[in-house]
Parts: sequence; structure tokens; C-alpha cells
Amino acid sequence: MLQNNSTLKSLIDRLWQNFWEGGIANPLTAIEQITYLLFMKRLDDLEAKRERDADFTGEAYNSRFKGEFTIPGTTETIDKNELRWSVFKHKPADEMLLHVQTKVFPFMKGLNGETSAFTKHMENAVFIMPKASLLVSAIHVIEDIFKEIERDATEGGQAFQDIQGDVYEMLLNEIATAGKNGQFRTPRHIIKLMAELLAPQLGQRIADPACGTGGFLLGAYQYILSDLVRKKEPSKLVTDEDGFERAAISAVLTREVKEILDQSFSGYDIDTTMVRLGMMNLMMHGIDEPLIDYKDTLSKSYNETGMYDIIMANPPFTGNIDKGDINESLQLPTTKTELLFVERIFHMLKMGGTAAVIVPQGVLFGSGKAFKALRQSLIEKAELKAVIAMPSGVFKPYAGVATAILLFTKGGETDKVWFYGMGNDGYSLDDKRNKITDSDLQDIVDQFKKRVSLSEVEGDRKGKHFFVPKAEIEDNGYDLSFSKYKEEVYEEVVYEKPDVIIGKLENIESEIGKGLAELKGLM
Repeated sequence: MLQNNSTLKSLIDRLWQNFWEGGIANPLTAIEQITYLLFMKRLDDLEAKRERDADFTGEAYNSRFKGEFTIPGTTETIDKNELRWSVFKHKPADEMLLHVQTKVFPFMKGLNGETSAFTKHMENAVFIMPKASLLVSAIHVIEDIFKEIERDATEGGQAFQDIQGDVYEMLLNEIATAGKNGQFRTPRHIIKLMAELLAPQLGQRIADPACGTGGFLLGAYQYILSDLVRKKEPSKLVTDEDGFERAAISAVLTREVKEILDQSFSGYDIDTTMVRLGMMNLMMHGIDEPLIDYKDTLSKSYNETGMYDIIMANPPFTGNIDKGDINESLQLPTTKTELLFVERIFHMLKMGGTAAVIVPQGVLFGSGKAFKALRQSLIEKAELKAVIAMPSGVFKPYAGVATAILLFTKGGETDKVWFYGMGNDGYSLDDKRNKITDSDLQDIVDQFKKRVSLSEVEGDRKGKHFFVPKAEIEDNGYDLSFSKYKEEVYEEVVYEKPDVIIGKLENIESEIGKGLAELKGLM
């Protein structure tokens, strides 16, 4: 994870400090403004790469920076090449600030055309930069950030970076607002684990009903591209620091593949800032027109059902919502978001579609009517494939709640449920989350893939993983907690008889008495 990169941490520290000292003290405002600059830089880098690739292959490519741009509110035009990061970063400070405010940022806002979703969500976006010196210092730091990310990608075995997500996560950590309103990122290695378990394929429709900065959508995107390389040129795969095989994007991203991928990922969020961040994040990774929208997927305004093959999500555990706002199709007798989101995800899936969703472990054993009804529906109306219990430190330093991954297929039939108790995720379970050697991630993937051949075997419940028959789960009130079914191993302790212990104590007392007598004789 890039958050373990001390150089990048210091750069993020410096960037945040520059914005704070420059007069932008609101955390989310700072994150949004920094993201605009990251996006400008990344957009130029992506276009430059596409232009080089086109020159190499001889294919025609119409660059976003080709032609003239009409400055809003005027009849004045400017060569779009002047709007590139690599060009405007060399301008004098005051001239550059005015140039970015009045030309580059308006160009960026309308990047995909007047009718695009990106333009709609960027309509009210404002570029706030109190002084030219802040812009100059921010540009220098961002240049260094991208150099460090490139170095980390080359030397650290990270062939694919969630740039916006990494910077966002580190900023949240620095400004101590992580977890507010449920806005904290799922660690990248957990996203990779869930993608590996779901194994999304090219052409499938993939969604996240509470997508934030789009980390899960990028995780699925990354898996699909790596899987295409695995099938075509497996020698180009590299194993990353978490043990997952990954490949560079360009290896298989043909025009045909890109057109399919552009229509494959859908995300929703109720925070306009998150929608903007999510859209820019996907665009920074080559998805030109992301299907991310501002929408409350629990509300009456959302009615998509049976549309998606794959859903990956870590919906917010923010407590309760207003009963009058809940969509009528959601039948659970509750206002708790952690329950309603799982029901919503079930409805969003196509018949035969599969979801991996993170829930607080209380969902697995809660005794309330709605808790039990949800678990019963997952058993009776779906194939509940797996329950993976995760330790409470996985989401530190943002939150200490213990969580679990539920993996289920809509319309399937549950016969047995596979349970796994994760002990380590490859990082220390304290607030520092330092990389460690112990990790269950690869074992989870391996054992999950083997579970079909082992499904007739009851399994040893003393270990990390085992099957539990549906009937047993029903008998236990649909309790899905790992500890309910794990057989604890107690080591028998043999104590000495009381008279032996008393004898030993008497001997000790005698020795102490002798020692005291000797001390007195010396005085």
C-alpha cells in the first residue's frame, strides 16, 4: 500500500500544509482542489501516452488537446495545447494562476462535452486558489508525487495505482476526518481480495451503490485487465506486494476492449464531492466517461433492479435513515443502513449475479427481527457462498469495528456455507498498519477456489475455515458468526495437588526466614 511509503507521506504532508497555510482550511475543499490539480496532471500524462502509442502504431488519434478552445463568456479562443499541464506549469506565477482559473479549469469542466455526466456534475465546481504562490508550490509537490508513484510502481511491484484514491486516503489520515459520514476508503488489498473472489469478466456489468472515490470499480477494472493478460501473455504478469498477480493497463487495452470497459462500471454516491472525485479517479485510469451518478440508492428515486452481474461494496454504516425516504421495494423492517444496503444490493443483481459486500459483524448475529430476516433471505433466496470474518484492525486508523465479507449469488440455492476466520491481512492491526509477513489473503483465495471440490467434506472446525450445513444454520436462528461454529481447542492444564503446593510454599517461607536471620547476623 502506498500509505506505507514514507516519501509519499512526507509529500502529502507538505501538500496539505501548503494548502492550510495558503488559506484553504476546510478538509474536503482542500481534497477537492488537490484532486483538480492531480486530474490536470494525469490528463496530460494520459494524452501524451496515447499520442505516443498512436505514433508508434500509425493509428489516427484525436487528442483532447488538439484544436481551439473558446474561453467561456468571451469570443476569445486559445490553442488547446496551451491548456496542458506540461505547458502551463512553466508560466510565471501570476500569469499561470489566471490561466488555470479562466482557461484550464473551464476546459477541464467541459472535457466530455456539454451533455456528458461529467460536465453535469462539474457544473458547480469552483477552482479555489487564494494566491499564485500556493499554485506554484502545489504544482512542484504534485510533480514529485507522480515521480514517487512511478518509482513505487517500478520498484515496489505495483503495476496499477489508484492514484486519486491513495492521495485521498493519505489526506484523510493527515486531516483526521476519516470516517466522517462513513467516508473512508476500503484498503486496496481488501478490494483486491474481493475482486479475486468474484473474478469479474470482460463484458459483465459491475456496480457499487455507495462508491465514494471509486476504489471498488477500479479494483474490478484492474482484475479484468490482469485476467486478460493472464489468458493472452501470462509472462507480463507481476506479483504485487500483497501476493496478487497484476499487469499494466496498456498490455491489453485495445480500442474494442476499452469500448466494452467504458460501459461496464456504474457507481452511485450521495455526496457530490465523492461523485466528482470518483469520476476523476476513473478518468485518471483511462475510463473516459465514467458512469458515476449522484443518487441515494436506498431512496424512492432509485429503482434499478436485476441489472448487474457483479457488485462490490463497502456501504456506510451510518446508523439510521428517515423511514419516509426508504424505497418501497426494500421490505426489511428497519431503518439501519447496514441492513438496507445488503437488501438493495440483492435487488440490483441479475439472477445469477454475485456480490461481495462488507458488513459490520453485528449483521451476522444481531437478534433483531430485521437482522434475522436479512440473513434468512440470503440463505433461502440466494446461494450464500462465503462468510469471511475480518479482524477489527483492518479499517484502522479510521475505525476499529470488526467486519466480514458476505459473498452471495442471487437465485442460487444454499446447501452449505463456507466460513473463514481471517487472522492477518498482511498489515499490523494497530493504527500504524505497517506491512508484516503474516497474511491470510492468498490462503483465502486458494481455499475458496478449492471449496467446490471439498464441499462434500465437513471439515475440521478447529481450523481457519470450514463448511456449515444450511440446516445447522437454520437451527441457530440463521446466525452467521464465525465464532458460533468454530470449535475451540482447549489445552488441558494439570495442576499439582494442594498439599504439594502448600509444601512448596512452606519451603519458600523457610528459605526467606533463613535469609532474614543471616541479614540480622551481619548487622
